Amino acid sequence: MNLEVLPQDCISHIISCSSPQDACRSAMVSATARRAGDSDLVWERFLPADYEQILSRLVSPLVFSSKKELYFKLCNPLLIDEGKKSFSISKATGKICYMLSARDLSITWSSNSLYWSWKPLLQSRFAEAVELRTICWLEIQGKIKTSMLSPNTIYQAYLVVKFSNRAYGLDSLPSEISLVVGIKHESHGIVYLRCRESNKIFSVKTRSGKGEEERFPCKREDGWMEIELGEFYNDDDGGDEEVKMSLREVKGPHLKGGLIIEGIEIRPKD
Repeated sequence: MNLEVLPQDCISHIISCSSPQDACRSAMVSATARRAGDSDLVWERFLPADYEQILSRLVSPLVFSSKKELYFKLCNPLLIDEGKKSFSISKATGKICYMLSARDLSITWSSNSLYWSWKPLLQSRFAEAVELRTICWLEIQGKIKTSMLSPNTIYQAYLVVKFSNRAYGLDSLPSEISLVVGIKHESHGIVYLRCRESNKIFSVKTRSGKGEEERFPCKREDGWMEIELGEFYNDDDGGDEEVKMSLREVKGPHLKGGLIIEGIEIRPKD
């Protein structure tokens, strides 16, 4: 079929029913398809439904001349809510991703400088991260509403951390991890943060009903490490459930320190 005989709005509508990747590929078909594929009609369809509200929460306003330009600018993490969260979308799908900063988490005794130290880190997207000085009661929790996320999407939550050279006591007992979505989903597990003294690499051991599995935390492209807290399916039932994600080790009286926390990331499963 010759696309040239179709109105550009019609071609744009067809492309908007595909995906961002297909919209980009359409530019290789013809000049007509490229113009249609670059239109605001197409790229507004790929943007989150509440993108205007997201833009109003940005720490630094975005300048853009088209919805396509806006789409690709949103693919890079942007600070929102006074810098306490970052927001981005998947370049391939437009699905929403959030990271809750350490300041946006509930960390037991984090306001007490005897136990935790807040400081800026060049490697962090946020103004500051927090380092555990010494404590016996380790408890970290983050919350987010399902309405803030993309519907019909499997999400995974990750605690994003580093370990200082002085890290100690993190492997004496396993930490408990959990992810709870309202009353319809709940998952639990344990992780060992264990240091191999020879090369300072930390390993993570997880356990489920099917047995134990030992693995290493994934190193992220931004230089941090991440520990999966769980996953859940965000359906399209119109509800607004609260997602609670946590890591805690409160059973042992021993001291621990050297854990550096950037935040908790909630992103679509690959």
